[in-house]
Amino acid sequence: MDLKQLEYFVAVVDLGGFTRASRLLRVAQPAISRQVRALEVELRQNLLLRNGRGATPTEAGKRLLVHARSILQQVERARREVDEIKGSPVGAIVIGLAPTLARAHTAPIVREFRRRYPKASISIVEGLSVHILEWVIVGRVDVGLLYNPAPSPAITLTPLIDEPLCLISRRSTRRSAASVRLHDLPDYPLVIPSRPHTIRTLVEARLAMIGARPQVALEVDAVGAILELVAEGQGHAILSRRAASATDVARKLVARPIVQPALLSSLALAVSAQRPATPVQDAAVALVTEIVSAIVA
Repeated sequence: MDLKQLEYFVAVVDLGGFTRASRLLRVAQPAISRQVRALEVELRQNLLLRNGRGATPTEAGKRLLVHARSILQQVERARREVDEIKGSPVGAIVIGLAPTLARAHTAPIVREFRRRYPKASISIVEGLSVHILEWVIVGRVDVGLLYNPAPSPAITLTPLIDEPLCLISRRSTRRSAASVRLHDLPDYPLVIPSRPHTIRTLVEARLAMIGARPQVALEVDAVGAILELVAEGQGHAILSRRAASATDVARKLVARPIVQPALLSSLALAVSAQRPATPVQDAAVALVTEIVSAIVA
């Protein structure tokens, strides 16, 4: 069994056939067929079901596929680490950002990363915090910046800041209190994300502790849309002051801190506890921490 056989096998499975794998790898189709067949002979198992439409993995093939991906990823990681001895970090890094963070931080992170590490590549993906946590666990994302992550043995979390949450309302000429008490929140109809968004989970958990629950007027998962609806008077939102100030309708909104007790949203950095960190990942973690801390400050 060698790496070329595993590489060809994974390509055939991912692309659904030998012809497409041949085009992608720029290797003659008979050569790919011979290598995959040699792998089957060595393992004494049929790994692929071949038909006129392509090829699909057998049960044995599915089991090998998991190991093959891991082996190829580990080899690529080893190559990158050896290459990094020559100079600045190389390789690719994928950073996951929650929507509020993506709007403010994507450009500064990408700009500074490319300036410092020209031999490396960076990708940014946006998603809800709960999804970013899953992506870090399965390896789709290398570094996640997210709110209120649930502890997991598969994840290493680094807390960055605690942001006070506010009740965001449409600006009015009428006088109102400078803050809102937690036990008064049920009086306000909310435009709030659906479960399992971390803000929704946090609000419901904290209100449940005092025997209350939120008054949900609308469920909307996009922060920008939530703030636009609040500016139209459709309800109130619970977000950080920074999230409200970053929107185009900020001048139409007023943010009042939630107090007695304060409602805090924790921002944390997440990386996998199951995969060894590479130098480019360590560089990305340091850069993200530096930029986010500076912007929030």
